[in-house]
Amino acid sequence: MDPKIQGTPVTSCIFSLKDGIEDLVKALQVLQNSKLSIRHIETRPSKKSTSQLEYYVEFETKNGGLNDVKTLLKEQVADLIIPENITPPTKNPKVPAEHWPPTKDEYPWFPKTVSDLDQTSNRVLMYGADLDADHPGFKDEVYRKRRILFADIAFNYKHGYPIPKVEYTEEENRTWCTIYRELKELYKTHACLQQRENLPLLEENCGYGDKAIPQLEDVSRYLKQKTGFQLRPVAGYLSSRDFLAGLAFRVFHCTQYIRHSSDPFYTPEPDCCHELLGHMPLLADKKFAQFAQEIGLASLGASDEEVAKLATCFFFTIEFGLCKENSEMRVYGAGLLSSVGELRHVLSDKAVVKPFEPEVTAKQECKITTYQDCYFYTGSFEEATFKMREYAKTIKRPFELKYDPYTNSVAVLDTAASIRGAVEEVQDSLLVITGALNKITH
Repeated sequence: MDPKIQGTPVTSCIFSLKDGIEDLVKALQVLQNSKLSIRHIETRPSKKSTSQLEYYVEFETKNGGLNDVKTLLKEQVADLIIPENITPPTKNPKVPAEHWPPTKDEYPWFPKTVSDLDQTSNRVLMYGADLDADHPGFKDEVYRKRRILFADIAFNYKHGYPIPKVEYTEEENRTWCTIYRELKELYKTHACLQQRENLPLLEENCGYGDKAIPQLEDVSRYLKQKTGFQLRPVAGYLSSRDFLAGLAFRVFHCTQYIRHSSDPFYTPEPDCCHELLGHMPLLADKKFAQFAQEIGLASLGASDEEVAKLATCFFFTIEFGLCKENSEMRVYGAGLLSSVGELRHVLSDKAVVKPFEPEVTAKQECKITTYQDCYFYTGSFEEATFKMREYAKTIKRPFELKYDPYTNSVAVLDTAASIRGAVEEVQDSLLVITGALNKITH
């Protein structure tokens, strides 16, 4: 599910077939027999023909061989595109875990600006428009066509543009309303203060309610004003590395589709109910938003092993976290806030709850299809943020990063000049604070 992103250069190609499935087999054999290593393959609706599919293949290039593959593939496929901007460019060779941290020229590529997310946000690993046979909507042709529509919106989206609005069907809105009413009642006794306070504000400003599914663009604009977070549509699961990288720039990759109506209280994947009801009220809180960004910043340029640990910390906090509120346990994790069954379970005497300590939490097994073996709580988001910052100091990187909220970019601090520039910015801020203190004390 989480492909290891090391230093080997990555390329993608998109092609359609001349003569059907036999040519697909031949094309894949060409790739397998060449000097390329296939990392991901998926089908997409063709932009040129409604009856045809395109095949998106992502592969590693080793010791050349790309030109030969172009020639060989063209013998089997109708159209071949090798775009330069689908996957991020890398210059570094694969760095073995035992040699970590790498030198400055070897560390993994990572986005430096928010617009760089255009290069990583379409690297969907699972679901998207393609559903597994055990997915509740697998046999529903209408539902599957809707998923293609949502996938197209996500694949075509570029940073800086409004998120296209969707006209949801009556069935989709009914599913949302069923879930909304049930969860809103549970929030009164189970959800944390930030969830309880921000949900009414989302109702007032973003169209939340038990009538229709809110639009991502409306929610994104509101969050941008509140905490600097913005939403980006995504077709399905991203790798941990790509998803966490978004958080570093205060971007939350958000699904726009809804679960299948046959089972409104179950979904095998994140959907808009999970995102809009579970994540958005918390992302409207400044302290929580800072905590989420800390995890994202810690992931940039980290090893695969460290990214996996950070993803586990994300899972047991932002997805399944608890907090203390007036000596009582309350829920802030989106996975819990969007699941009626587990929300009831986690505050019962059957749940095992431990304090959040990143070093310990990072080793806990994440359960996807069952309730968690244990949950973790924190006293406050400030406490959780402090612990994540301390944990991030243990991650071996040959540099530090400084986030610039004005440009939505990160500066790599790995030279005396870059560090000197960061110090000057801090000095400017201290002068302003000192001036303010002088005015209120005299």
